[in-house]
Amino acid sequence: MSARRPVRKGAPLRKPVAGTPGWVMPAAVVAGIAVVVAAFWVIRWYTTPLPPKAPSQSETQVVLATITNLRASEFDTVGQGSANNLIKPVSGAKLVGSTGKPEVFYLGAEYCPYCAAERWPLIIALSRFGTFSGLETTTSSSSDIFPNTQTFTFRNAKYTSQYIDFVSVETLDRDQNALQSPTAAEQQLVKQYDTSGSIPFIDFGNQYASTGATYSPDAIGGMSWRAIADALKQPDSTQAKAIVGSANLITAAICKITADQPAAVCSSATIQNLEKTLK
Repeated sequence: MSARRPVRKGAPLRKPVAGTPGWVMPAAVVAGIAVVVAAFWVIRWYTTPLPPKAPSQSETQVVLATITNLRASEFDTVGQGSANNLIKPVSGAKLVGSTGKPEVFYLGAEYCPYCAAERWPLIIALSRFGTFSGLETTTSSSSDIFPNTQTFTFRNAKYTSQYIDFVSVETLDRDQNALQSPTAAEQQLVKQYDTSGSIPFIDFGNQYASTGATYSPDAIGGMSWRAIADALKQPDSTQAKAIVGSANLITAAICKITADQPAAVCSSATIQNLEKTLK
């Protein structure tokens, strides 16, 4: 049984001053409401952070060249870094792509700050096995947690590799408008391995899967694309420990589904040790 709340009596209305027209009081109320509403929108306008200016195409290429050509010694120096290992073994029929190679499947959305964070290490890791084209810059939602997290989008990207296939689905844009839809088979993968319904979701050949970001988006908050890329060249930076460490974990999972190919990537002591943590 719930307790009843005591009835509160309202304050008595004051009589209008003699000689005051009857329309003055209602007009004053309407004017007051208008002022409050206007103040609300002014505050909202100034407190909602604007998305940063996107880099030029040439600047974007510099950033991509920087993060996809990190030295092997840096991967070894960072190791797992500060990354949280969310990659867990799963059981199911092996997932293969359209070319018959093991498939890495990604499901995310452009508005999602955790997807924004995770695309950095995913791009770095996948670039150790193949080549991207058509990657474009974007930011997460301005009104979500970790607003305007700077990142890339897979919406128009293509990927080629002699070792794996990569399939991506960006379901919503940064304003949460419909963008891409998973196939019925892809929806079944999500239903089976992502029971919490969280994104980003990554399936590694139906042998491993991960849900969520392996590091917090605030590690790159407020930084430009170029600043993030430059920080990744410094193994002791917060960004390198988070992003390169995450890329190493993703690399280890991919190496597990490619039978440790290519050897130039998968045979390193760092990746071999991380493979053991994946069980």
